[in-house]
Amino acid sequence: MSQTVTATRALSYLEDGKTLRSWLLTTDHKRIAILYALSITVFFFIGGSAAALIRYNLITPEGALRSAETYNRLFTMHGVIMVWFFLVPAAPVTIGNFVIPLMIGARDLAFPKINLMSWYLFMAGGACALYALFAGGVDTGWTFYAPLSSNYAQGHVVAVVAGIFISGFSTIATGLNFVVTIHRLRAPGLTWYRLPVFIWSFYATSVIFLLATPVLAITLVLLSFERIFHVGVFDPRIGGDPLLFQHMFWFYSHPAVYIMVLPGMGIVSQIIPCFSRKELFGYKFVVWCSIAIAVIGFFVWGHHMFVSGQSPYASIVFSLLSYFVAVPSAIKVFNWLGTMHKGRIHFNAPMIYALGFVGLFTSGGLTGLFLAALAADVHLHDTYFVIAHFHFIMVGGMVSAYFAALHFWWPKITGRMYPETIARGAALLMFLGFNFTFLPQYILGYLGMPRRYHSYPPEFQVLNVLSSAGASILAAAYALPLFYLTWSLFRGERAPRNPWRATGLEWTTDSPPITKNFLVTPTVTSGPYDYNDPHTKLADV
Repeated sequence: MSQTVTATRALSYLEDGKTLRSWLLTTDHKRIAILYALSITVFFFIGGSAAALIRYNLITPEGALRSAETYNRLFTMHGVIMVWFFLVPAAPVTIGNFVIPLMIGARDLAFPKINLMSWYLFMAGGACALYALFAGGVDTGWTFYAPLSSNYAQGHVVAVVAGIFISGFSTIATGLNFVVTIHRLRAPGLTWYRLPVFIWSFYATSVIFLLATPVLAITLVLLSFERIFHVGVFDPRIGGDPLLFQHMFWFYSHPAVYIMVLPGMGIVSQIIPCFSRKELFGYKFVVWCSIAIAVIGFFVWGHHMFVSGQSPYASIVFSLLSYFVAVPSAIKVFNWLGTMHKGRIHFNAPMIYALGFVGLFTSGGLTGLFLAALAADVHLHDTYFVIAHFHFIMVGGMVSAYFAALHFWWPKITGRMYPETIARGAALLMFLGFNFTFLPQYILGYLGMPRRYHSYPPEFQVLNVLSSAGASILAAAYALPLFYLTWSLFRGERAPRNPWRATGLEWTTDSPPITKNFLVTPTVTSGPYDYNDPHTKLADV
């Protein structure tokens, strides 16, 4: 039987061909996921290079780059690339694209051609934004606050906005594809409460894609119209309202936080039970907390505007809702801890990355409670405290989860194992480097250092040097997997079907999977985390 499967897999790949054309015209969700992964890796290192220059500038109080304009363009480039072209799409379009059909026993996504189209839209949007950022740059910051961006800022604002607008159609297409696939293509017996939490998390993310992204698109169109035609939408000098832009922008951008975080929660909910050799504690609570986060996330955008002049009564409501949205996130953390309690824990690289996510996300979430408090936010708003909080959640948490997923499913994606000892070291280095980089920024923010400034008073230099030193460690931790994962493609040990002895349909097919994923559509008869099965219970990972 195994020889038949291997022969079938080889034949399918031979029929597909190995030419560049076969990749660029493929409708195989697995290949499209790999195309996305290669693309966002490029964006990640471009955005990371801009961050390295930012930290280099902040080593000295007067600013090593000497030019505030250059610094403004750098942090805008860093924010635009990392938010719109890495953090938002990273997990859904790579890990989700590859794994979701495998997890539900489907042969592909519901709309394979739309899936390929979404990658081309993403690349077109990214190319447009990169051209603008390198041709002259933009100095508005990644939030494009009007009326600065709509009438007064220099640079190629409209081109960058157009790039984000185009890539938004890619995320909408991906969300639609995931929702229809999960509804219509599940294997026989795979009921809603037999779905892995990973699927629930990506389903909730897809709903946010569909409901929130059009609002961002409309906002960016209005901004471009005001900039090109001087229509009074956001600029008060020509009859506009600048607060309208903030309301519309953050109505998308706060749910976008959960676009980045919810996939990470789903990933961790797969990895922790596997490496604890236990069923996920409180499965239904975790499932409905994912839905609750997606729903409540649409009602908390105003906490970004406590000092903007909005109604104090509205601010009180948004403050209470911001505390409320933290509840389902906290429940998830307790569920993960409950899963590990008395578990047979194995500290493989995916597990270390997953634990890094739990630690960084919890720390970032707790500091978010300070920013949700009206009085505290007045002091901390627009300081480095906000930068540290944002990066603990979005970068520390999400990137840790992304690397956890990459290492967990790498044997399935490539058919190769990576050097485990080096991978564990990289995971620990990332966690240490991240804390070394951003913990000093909490102190800087508390002491009053504002963000977006290219220079600062000399008394802040020690903490800034510590942060920049930590960024060097973090850069090494990010670069290290690039080398050993690439090495594993050529020299890594051949991976079996299920190297981790994990539950889930994706581990029942070959590594890498055949073109149509399964020779026969599987039938599901048990829950998603059945580690009492003899094939998983006694396994040593």
